[in-house]
Amino acid sequence: MSAAGSVSPKTTTQFFVATAVMEAAAGLALLLTPGLVITLLLPSPVTEPAIPLGRWAGAALLSLGAACWAARGDTGSVASRALVVGMFIYNAAMIAVVLSGSFGSPGRPILWVVTLVHGAMAAWCVSLLSSGR
Repeated sequence: MSAAGSVSPKTTTQFFVATAVMEAAAGLALLLTPGLVITLLLPSPVTEPAIPLGRWAGAALLSLGAACWAARGDTGSVASRALVVGMFIYNAAMIAVVLSGSFGSPGRPILWVVTLVHGAMAAWCVSLLSSGR
């Protein structure tokens, strides 16, 4: 580890690969079948504005996945650390959104799975960031 606070190369690579696969898969699902994904997450019927918003979210998730995939070999730079910080913020925000009831019914089992996955990913980010100090 460097004094600049770089994170563990092997663990960081695993994090970037896992994140890339998950976010790209979610992004592609939202881009290709936004109605289906939205129906799984929300208790109310899918309305027309939800479809383009779902595709927009899909493009954003696909972009996160691509960024993490591209960073998988660059584990010691300031940029890779910044990407881990960004992913921590994203994962923490997703937990807050689901738990705040913004999805209408936090009791839905799929939302608990989503929350647990984002919680695990946020914890992994904290672990990576704290290991570099």
